[in-house]
Amino acid sequence: MTTTNLQIEINSLPMNLRQEVADFVEFLKTKNKTAETKLKSREFGFAKGKINLSDDFDEPLEMFADYI
Repeated sequence: MTTTNLQIEINSLPMNLRQEVADFVEFLKTKNKTAETKLKSREFGFAKGKINLSDDFDEPLEMFADYI
């Protein structure tokens, strides 16, 4: 549904139902803000010990020896 169609549908509603639509929009905004803050609440280092790198991780690869 396009924005124009949505606006036409909302305008065709009685005033009390328009207020319910406005309240629902505010609810959705609040719900979305809550979901965004949950992602930001992670603590630094929460995955510590879950990822292991080999000792030669920073060493050049043999396949690129001609370019070094």
